Amino acid sequence: MLLFVPSLLTSLLAPNFAATYGLYIPQQTLLAHMHFFLKAIIVGTSWILAYFAMKNLPITIVGPIRASSPFWTLIGAVIIFNEQFTALQWIGIVVTLTSYYAFALVGKKEGIHFSTNKWVYMIILATIIGAISGLYDKYLLVRYDRLAVQAWFSVYLVVFYLPILIFLWYPARQKHTPFQWRYAIFFIGLFLILADYAYFYALSYSDSLIGVIASLRRGSVVISFFVGAMIFKDKNLRSKKYVLAGILLGVLLIYLGS
Repeated sequence: MLLFVPSLLTSLLAPNFAATYGLYIPQQTLLAHMHFFLKAIIVGTSWILAYFAMKNLPITIVGPIRASSPFWTLIGAVIIFNEQFTALQWIGIVVTLTSYYAFALVGKKEGIHFSTNKWVYMIILATIIGAISGLYDKYLLVRYDRLAVQAWFSVYLVVFYLPILIFLWYPARQKHTPFQWRYAIFFIGLFLILADYAYFYALSYSDSLIGVIASLRRGSVVISFFVGAMIFKDKNLRSKKYVLAGILLGVLLIYLGS
């Protein structure tokens, strides 16, 4: 949020100066702010579920499950935006879902039973909500300026999380999760903003397809897989790499079919 405060203030006090440097954020209506706040609720809920799941599951399980998000986005794109599946996309969907099921089988080797593990349900729910967020992004960017969407949704994320911090985390922080400042926190925020900037820029084109963009975006599973393998020493990498290849193949087929 702090990175957008200068742009918001400059756009209000010196709009011509902000426009010169590509930082102008136009003023928005009350209805627009309600839409931005809803976006913050959707994203905030997805992040809470995902972070709790990530804390309790191997990243090589979490990453590929999150990578299935394009499937749910494609379903929504067909229903809401009338995007049509090609034969190649259908093949990609089947490959992705098959690989998704295979991860459940691999997870059992680590004592992770997908049918009874609450953290697995959390990451699956986070993934579905994340797909809803992607569809909502397309809805917003058809109607509003992309910088306005990103800036105000970042502001409202703080509004969403503040009561949670005050009433849930703060009273029990020493017992459960005491805060420790690390530079990684800053860089996580910075990289999220940069990634969202590129993502919103791509979606702002009138002919962009959310199904294609979501599929490409989830290719980040490759990074989480290798981090889990090299840094966190996750188990059963031999089995997981074949399942990962299946998910990436499915995503690639979905993209090529588009």
